[in-house]
Amino acid sequence: MKELVEVIAKSLVDHPDQVVVTEEDTEGVIKLVLKVADDDMGKVIGKQGRIAKAIRTVVKAASTKIDKKVDVDIAQ
Repeated sequence: MKELVEVIAKSLVDHPDQVVVTEEDTEGVIKLVLKVADDDMGKVIGKQGRIAKAIRTVVKAASTKIDKKVDVDIAQ
C-alpha cells in the first residue's frame, strides 16, 4: 500500500523527491501518512479534497486483497 500511495503522489507533484510515505500498523489498521512539499500540498488535496478522496478510494479498493483497513492521512 505504501508504494501505491507513493507512486500516485509522485505523479501529481512538482517535487517528487520530497514525497514521503510512512506506514504504521496497529491492530489490523494500517495508517499511511503522506508528506509532500508545501508547494505541492494543493495538488495532492485538490479542489474541495477531490484528489485526496480519489487517492483514499484507490487505496481502499486495493486494501480488499489484504483484508485490512487502510487509512490515508495527508500531513504538512
